Amino acid sequence: MTSTQEQLKNIKTGDFVKLTDKKKTYVGTLMPKSELSAQNIIVLKLENGYNVGLEITKNMKIELLKKGQTQTKPKKQKIDINPKKPTITILHTGGTIASKVDYKTGAVSASFSPEEILEMFPELKKIANIKSKLIANVFSENLCLSHYNIFINAITKEIKNGADGIILTHGTDTLGYTAAAISFAINNSPIPIILVGAQRSSDRGSSDAAMNLIGAAHFITKSKFSGVAICMHDTTDDTNCAILPATKTRKMHTSKRDAFKPINDKKIATVDVKTGNVMFTNPKYKPTKPAEKLNVKKFKDVKVGILRVHPGMLDVELDTYIKNKFDGLIIEGTGLGHANIIAFDDISKTNELVFKKLEKLIASGCVVAMTSQTVYGRINMDVYSAGRKLITAGVLGNMCDMLPETAFIKLSWLLSNYNVDDVKKLYSINLRGEITTRSKAEFYDE
Repeated sequence: MTSTQEQLKNIKTGDFVKLTDKKKTYVGTLMPKSELSAQNIIVLKLENGYNVGLEITKNMKIELLKKGQTQTKPKKQKIDINPKKPTITILHTGGTIASKVDYKTGAVSASFSPEEILEMFPELKKIANIKSKLIANVFSENLCLSHYNIFINAITKEIKNGADGIILTHGTDTLGYTAAAISFAINNSPIPIILVGAQRSSDRGSSDAAMNLIGAAHFITKSKFSGVAICMHDTTDDTNCAILPATKTRKMHTSKRDAFKPINDKKIATVDVKTGNVMFTNPKYKPTKPAEKLNVKKFKDVKVGILRVHPGMLDVELDTYIKNKFDGLIIEGTGLGHANIIAFDDISKTNELVFKKLEKLIASGCVVAMTSQTVYGRINMDVYSAGRKLITAGVLGNMCDMLPETAFIKLSWLLSNYNVDDVKKLYSINLRGEITTRSKAEFYDE
């Protein structure tokens, strides 16, 4: 054990320290390590707010300047209920949007109670009465179809309990999948169900958490919208939030705050977060209440896959879907909905094997549908012979403009609730705004 490691034995996460290595000196708060951090690395939160990772060396000196404070939960304040204000229930499915690092202790905390939420985002209590519940705490990439039923049950319960609106906080990576899942599962919702995420955690100065939550709250209380939508940053500025269609929205950037964009559709509305003003921008989404009763149909653990077409794709890539008896398969084809199924020389003879394997898969009872890797635009398998061959084989999705993610969710939901013949009939019918009637140039320009 080095002398530096000996010094570290008496220093805890959250302590304010001075670290000297050769000619450089660093002053900051000792932070908790990532699970992936090497044992010989320590992380400091510098006074300028940036983190720095430093390798422990033999001659490194560490001086304790101040002991860190013990992390304490905030004192619970009495929340006054204003009967004149609407009530919004915030359902949490993960900790990102309500998580922060306590820089006095170095600890990571997640806030889920109404008191904690209002302490972090005090603007919310000016807009509505806030209820808050933790229904899951999971990274969104780890979700399974059955997790959607947990969300659906919680949302349905709050609707029946009289909530005026629901905000579902969610990790951004698969937020689009969940928005589509809830949209298909919960039909004729009498209230707005708004999914909200954050690209930056709440402790960061550039966090979008507060603005997205406030934007969603304003939209719920100041519009007569009913149904499912997404609320995220409209631009990189902290001015407006965009209300986005649940089945037509995709995360288009890994880290930008305005990463979520409508695809083959327009945003529903814009919310001025400072004034609370709501401006509807898409006439398709009229602020009206549904005439029919709430109808809920959940998910089963069906087997549905996604296969991305690529040059040199082999027939064996379809074997797993046949061998494991998949119920459905979404193909992400090229262009208008193409796949390498035609041989034009000796080298491409393997393409014929791909087609034969696809025919075998469909004959086994698997429902197969086509989408496009281009994302924008519409499938049209009538244009070229390969597309027509796919239609003849039984591939669905012609003339649809669904996102691959939405197509995956829709097919999974249909297979969970209908027999195969009905699934094939319903797949290409617009049920929740997932298929538009026309492909407009403005959708791509936006």
